[in-house]
Amino acid sequence: MTVNSGSPGWYLRRLSRMGPREVAGRVGDAVRRRRWRSARPDCPSVTGARFTAVLPAGTIAAVSPDAAKRLIAEADRLMCGHTEYFGVVRDDLADPDWWCDPKTGRRAPWGYAFNVPYRNEDAVGDIKQIWELSRHQYLTVLAAAYAITGDERYAERVAAHLRSWWAANPPLRGVHWISGIELGIRLLSWVWIRRLLDGWPGVAGLFEGNPVALNQIWHHQRWLAAFPSRGSSANNHVIAEAAGQFAAACAFGWFPSSARWRAGALRSLERQLRRNTFDSGLNRELATEYHGLVLELGLAAVAEADATRVPVPASIRLVLLRMTDALAAVVDSRLRPPRQGDADDGHGLVVDGTGTDRWASLLATGDAVFGRLAWWPEVTGTDVRTPLLAALIRPYAKIAAAPVVTRPPSRPGHFADAGLTVLRGPGEIWCRCDGGPHGFLSIAAHAHADALSVEVRHDGVDVLADPGTFCYHGQPEWRQYFRSTLGHNTLQVDGGDQSVSGGPFLWTRHARSRVLTADTSDTSDGGTARWCAEHDGYQRSVHRRRVELATANQELTVVDEVRGPRRDVRLAFHLGPAIAADLAGNRAVLTWTRDGEGRSAVLDLPGQLSWRAHRGETDPPLGWYSAGFGRKEPATTLVGTGFADGTALLGEFTTVLRFHG
Repeated sequence: MTVNSGSPGWYLRRLSRMGPREVAGRVGDAVRRRRWRSARPDCPSVTGARFTAVLPAGTIAAVSPDAAKRLIAEADRLMCGHTEYFGVVRDDLADPDWWCDPKTGRRAPWGYAFNVPYRNEDAVGDIKQIWELSRHQYLTVLAAAYAITGDERYAERVAAHLRSWWAANPPLRGVHWISGIELGIRLLSWVWIRRLLDGWPGVAGLFEGNPVALNQIWHHQRWLAAFPSRGSSANNHVIAEAAGQFAAACAFGWFPSSARWRAGALRSLERQLRRNTFDSGLNRELATEYHGLVLELGLAAVAEADATRVPVPASIRLVLLRMTDALAAVVDSRLRPPRQGDADDGHGLVVDGTGTDRWASLLATGDAVFGRLAWWPEVTGTDVRTPLLAALIRPYAKIAAAPVVTRPPSRPGHFADAGLTVLRGPGEIWCRCDGGPHGFLSIAAHAHADALSVEVRHDGVDVLADPGTFCYHGQPEWRQYFRSTLGHNTLQVDGGDQSVSGGPFLWTRHARSRVLTADTSDTSDGGTARWCAEHDGYQRSVHRRRVELATANQELTVVDEVRGPRRDVRLAFHLGPAIAADLAGNRAVLTWTRDGEGRSAVLDLPGQLSWRAHRGETDPPLGWYSAGFGRKEPATTLVGTGFADGTALLGEFTTVLRFHG
């Protein structure tokens, strides 16, 4: 079903997922927006402003030559005008048009921000393409290049682009004043730009000595204080809003309202970090890239607090510690975490060049701030961000008021509150099993209909893959496919999804899953790891799945059971883009190459179903893999069709994946 996110029906469905308090808050927001249209106060006058939240001496010298080299190479590409966002190559960064979408060529309309129909791609263009550049994270890269090299060309380009943006985007005019997450991340970028340009003679005149900059900083914070994400929308967006406002109120604490903004943002950050995070440390959205985004934002906020000597509640550091340990626990042998839920390539703070491993960087920062545990995977890569954050954040062990916390003595494999289980075997076999909640909050905005799906890798290569996300707006058929049940390694009944979509970021009915067995004990002696879960997403039927990883023979067995009356079923297995498949009957021979060495496996599929390979189909979409937002490539999907009848012993299907060597 294709759903128009701007239709009256969508608004009714969205309203149905809100509680009375949220409705009242949104009514207040609407009244305030109408009032703000004609009442835009000027920034209070500021005198004697100074920026003191600088990097400690010697910080830049701690950046490794390899990380610095990657950063400078990226900065030079940006200086030449070249970059890529979400699969679209841009050559216009020397003098960008802040309102133009390079993908469609459309230019967003001018006008009062809250009247711009940003969800309508025909009127605005791809809003993600327009917003991404104005997060100004490419400017933090240029500023970092200046800090490392002292080359004033980088600083001058940053200054020119900031002045251009400020002139083109006065407060409350146009698309860049619509979404709080954009304002929050942009403020965080400005804080770091000011910090990294601190040695440049023109930096004070660009920021604290510039009335235009002061006006922008003040209006950004006023906006965030007035329009926080509420209720069913209080996911990663509210973390970005609070982190950005807190960072700005610490580093740019020059205004009469700065202390109030800082205190309010800190309260929100503390509360929302706890609400958005399971006790196990995994993010409640169950979308791994948002785990990374929230962790980055939280670390950046704590860095700002420590840089300006603002006390933060111990619970904030504790949540970030648990998030870091959880990340270390779930990554595979190549430090890749699960591909679960939505992913839009969003980052909290960018100061590194292309080729820097995001997850290795976060684990390196976690090591510097919290200390690595003995079971953590080794991190061999280098990055720029870690030494910068580590220079500002006080090590957890040296904080006298920090609570004593019991960290996992061995690598966890099962996260009961999140319903995520990782089975590991020899030959670097990694299997993620999904038996968790359907997303976070009443709308589960970034969830996929993927209950009981599995994701299998061998030495970091996707064998049974989660296909990813690809898009959010403007291409409803692709949005629908990539978050559908058929778009995951699980069982579809009667051609429908387990959970019911009410729009591109709205689910009106959520499948409920429960894990029945999760035995992830050490299998190094040739034992078997086991997992079993079920969900109720199909009315009148229950889908139960058992997974066993026998380490002695590198064999993974998946048994699907449908309990209930006769139903049509489709069982899908999505292969990674590196996997070639030769399907004959119900057996597929899988081959791929890793580090120049040929690898292979055999996939024996349930004989009761009729099997067919699909690749790169578009009507409807099937057989695709999205490595990142805005990018997709053909990949083989094996789909078995037939029926299940739990009343006639015809409801069980067994799949066996055997790795060779």
